[in-house]
Amino acid sequence: MREHSKDRMRLEHISEAIERLQTHAGNLAEDELKKDVMRYYGIVKNIEIIGEAARMLTEDFKAAHPAVDWRSISGMRNFLVHEYFQVDSDTVFSVIHNEIPDLKTLVDRYLAETDWESWSKQ
Repeated sequence: MREHSKDRMRLEHISEAIERLQTHAGNLAEDELKKDVMRYYGIVKNIEIIGEAARMLTEDFKAAHPAVDWRSISGMRNFLVHEYFQVDSDTVFSVIHNEIPDLKTLVDRYLAETDWESWSKQ
């Protein structure tokens, strides 16, 4: 069983990975992403980190915060890891620019608004 006390740390991992994505990919054009292979794989790795951290959140936390599609985030991680040969830069670019900004807003809100002391005692 996953521990409530680790939910905060998992959200912090998500937030940090998003910050790295925004720093290293936020202003990249799609053709630049395709050309810079090492940056591309660094970006993919951070999306994987987001998915793994989301997967490791407690079911209670995910149920209490349904505005985020936690299952899709974890699914993206699984796809990147297990179906790596089918991943295309268009999908990665779309995630960075269409999904990540909203996720960052929600994760930062959850980090700020959650009473972590009470949450950890559940």
